[in-house]
Amino acid sequence: MLVGERMSHPVLTVTVDVPVQDALASMKKDRVSQYPVVDKNGKLVGIVTDNDLINASPSEATTLSVWEISYLLSKITVERVMTSKVVTTTADTTVEKAASIMADAHISSLPVMQGDRMVGIITESDLFRILLEMLGARVPGVRLTAEVVDKPGKLFELAGAIHSLGGNIVGMGAIQGESTSTRLLILKVADVKLETLKQAVLPLVEKIIDLREEKSTL
Repeated sequence: MLVGERMSHPVLTVTVDVPVQDALASMKKDRVSQYPVVDKNGKLVGIVTDNDLINASPSEATTLSVWEISYLLSKITVERVMTSKVVTTTADTTVEKAASIMADAHISSLPVMQGDRMVGIITESDLFRILLEMLGARVPGVRLTAEVVDKPGKLFELAGAIHSLGGNIVGMGAIQGESTSTRLLILKVADVKLETLKQAVLPLVEKIIDLREEKSTL
């Protein structure tokens, strides 16, 4: 899965000359937590978050009057509080690579560039939705978490056992197990009963960590 398949576009942006109060009001209206910042030619020059804008406001302990605060804030533009060194990505980057960039840089979004033109943006919310789909979170079924030996063919064995029951794997994930020689598999299986699935996979796994029935969250 590539960034270009899951990015949001067209991108909601703000210009450098917008007062912070107006930008914050727009964020609340658009229900977003950051804006890419563009200049008068539409070129990406920064990114601003709701925290940047909120922190530009005076403390509640200030002795300034409401009128003085409003006047000062009207003079502070997005350009003054934005981050000018923007981390970006491209549409042909994998979503896992984009996620690792965001995690390592401690940021919540990546503008997507094609040359010097911004063509989209991918955010942590987009990645959360992908995670929900990968794990089948919105599909009813039996959710299994099991520790297995990390060796070729183990997933094939489990899939074969589930297939023999008439079950359908609608979500799947794998992470490091309790040791370097094991993996934790998370499977969401539809069209099979919990106890039936349990008895079928027990001989094939080191141990079952969690097993539960889940209804659709739609």
